[in-house]
Amino acid sequence: MLKEACGIFGIANHPDAAAITRLGLFALQHRGQESAGIFILREGKCELQKGMGLVSEVFDRLPKEWWKTPQEMAIGHVRYSTAGGSNVMNAQPFVVEFDKWRLGLAHNGTISNAANWRNHLKRGGAIFQGDLDTEVVLHIAAHHHKAGNTPWEAVEYALKNVEGAFSLLGLCEDGMMVARDPFGFRPLAIGKLGDSVVFASETCAFDMMGAKYVRDVEPGEMILVSKDGKMESRIFAYSKRRAHCVFEHIYFSRPDSRVFNESVYAMRKEFGRKLAEEHPVDADVIIPVPDSGMYAALGFAEASGIPFDLGIMRNHYVGRTFIKPTPADRKAAVNMKLNPIREAIEGKRVCLVEDSIVRGNTSKERVRTLREIGAKEVHMRISCPPHVQPCYFGIDFPSADELIAHKYSVDEIAKIIDADSLAYISLEGLLSCVGKKSGDYCHACFSGDYPVKPQGNI
Repeated sequence: MLKEACGIFGIANHPDAAAITRLGLFALQHRGQESAGIFILREGKCELQKGMGLVSEVFDRLPKEWWKTPQEMAIGHVRYSTAGGSNVMNAQPFVVEFDKWRLGLAHNGTISNAANWRNHLKRGGAIFQGDLDTEVVLHIAAHHHKAGNTPWEAVEYALKNVEGAFSLLGLCEDGMMVARDPFGFRPLAIGKLGDSVVFASETCAFDMMGAKYVRDVEPGEMILVSKDGKMESRIFAYSKRRAHCVFEHIYFSRPDSRVFNESVYAMRKEFGRKLAEEHPVDADVIIPVPDSGMYAALGFAEASGIPFDLGIMRNHYVGRTFIKPTPADRKAAVNMKLNPIREAIEGKRVCLVEDSIVRGNTSKERVRTLREIGAKEVHMRISCPPHVQPCYFGIDFPSADELIAHKYSVDEIAKIIDADSLAYISLEGLLSCVGKKSGDYCHACFSGDYPVKPQGNI
């Protein structure tokens, strides 16, 4: 099944580190609604709280006293299971006893050679608690750790020997560690909150507590943060190629974030303008599929001159549908989540702007619903190219056979979903929107051009 990226947040040198981290995780809730966790350093000792559910569900049941005692550092995580099963054992941060340290890691991404490493480590006697790829990093580090050293040298060794996507936050009694893979697949930003340093998957988390964005963690960079907030940075790995996930701009990230130092809002509107330029439509109204199609639809309407209207009502108390486990779950969630407004649609030629079509099931339901309430025509315009290949770097499309565009042409998909016309932005058009930075993006799910081969041998 198709899964989404996770969100991570950390703060150092703040007496309310746990409460600030909770705020940051609220801002990143869209990146993971399956489980949440916070790992704190308080009075020289590390403590973990995690559970299944939303941030509010996991942390509102904690006693007030847990939040009041001053803390020094904290890292947090919200999760969808891009690797590993959906259970509390695989909720993050993942914590192990590491010599005299209690070490926790929060990870956004997917280690693409984790299965090979896991088999290798098991043959050497390693015992795994769960099936989380993050645990592989810890086992490699533990195997390499030498007495008298901090865990960070061992973690650095592990990161040099794994492949794929990882934006990581680590915490132990010695301080905090931050790292990003040398390709820079997943975002990770640095901010300042007074004298405190903060880290987050997206800058919208900084806005939640009034922190100021400083810069992104560089691809291949490791940062060590002492308990007083001092930072030491070094490059642990280097790649000539950058591979930022372009789907962060298309779908994952909040429009009020800057991701890869670009405005998500501005990027999505530009995708819509380019889509209108490449694939004009005869329609009476442009209607977005909320929420991720909203800003591409605005750009499309501005470029085409066709009126924009909010013709579909979204129920915000229903989670994202494309990551639901079964077709029946997804269909029920679609019907609960999105409800068309008859007065905006009846008797009109509707152009529906969507961020992506993955399996095609939800798109078919949307077209059917619009026709049932009286749409004269239903055209669809998609603000990303067709998904034709799996992703192994934090989205985790499990197989090409589940991707409708892998099996069918655009015209065939239009017939399957019963649209009067269907068109996607071209890959060239999409990349033109990021201009000179186009070579810095991963688009393997559209092109099959993988920066790292999945399940590479160790």
